[in-house]
Amino acid sequence: MDNRTYLSEFASQGYLILRGVFNPQELSKILPILQNHHEAWIESNRAFYETQAVNSAHITNKKYLPDNERLTLFNFITDEKILNAIASAIPEEPTFLGTQLFFNPHNHSQKNYWHRDMQYNNEPLEKQKANLTNQIPLHIRIAMQDEPGLELIPGTHKRWDTLEEYTVRMENDGRHKYDELPGTIKLPLNVGDILVFSANMIHRGLYGQDRFAFDLLFTDQNPEILKFADPSCLPDQNMLRKITNKAPYERTLSFIQSRA
Repeated sequence: MDNRTYLSEFASQGYLILRGVFNPQELSKILPILQNHHEAWIESNRAFYETQAVNSAHITNKKYLPDNERLTLFNFITDEKILNAIASAIPEEPTFLGTQLFFNPHNHSQKNYWHRDMQYNNEPLEKQKANLTNQIPLHIRIAMQDEPGLELIPGTHKRWDTLEEYTVRMENDGRHKYDELPGTIKLPLNVGDILVFSANMIHRGLYGQDRFAFDLLFTDQNPEILKFADPSCLPDQNMLRKITNKAPYERTLSFIQSRA
């Protein structure tokens, strides 16, 4: 499958799975760093973790990791294999936005939930609808362990909800955000797989197994998305010199500096 086919598939479906991109040996340098972050994050967020958390963010922040581990992550995030995956959705000038780590809830009875990421940005409904055609908020999910993956509704990255989808997602009329919806597909992942998907589409995580997924967030230099970039999660100039593929970070830094 050439890149034109990847672009066509992502454009129509809103997601793309690339199987076995990384082998366990390649991930062995990254997994301990993510585990270090996870353990430190839990210690600082115990109540949140034990009641509702299913992910943490800002993994490249200085708060929990030393600079040598941050540098390892920065180089991994812009590894050629990952940049090739990103090109399936953003063929030109992909720009780094952030990172997240997804895990199973502490409470095993906690239910997953349908959502579009943009619903948490406190924007008017009409603005959210417009974002479907003028934004590419991209998640690149790397499965660090075998996991159930994601459930999503293909094509919803470029169309608005049906009445039923919206009613469930927003928990209107007595419905619940975890109710089953029609037209969904489940995408289980094995260690080393990459799932590229639009965060604007209707989706939910699937809990179980040893779910531990590293999500990389990228965009197409869209200022309405880049305004959420956290400067503390970016490399400084000294660290940039040690990063092989630094352009995605430089674009973000340039945007932040332009707003200063």
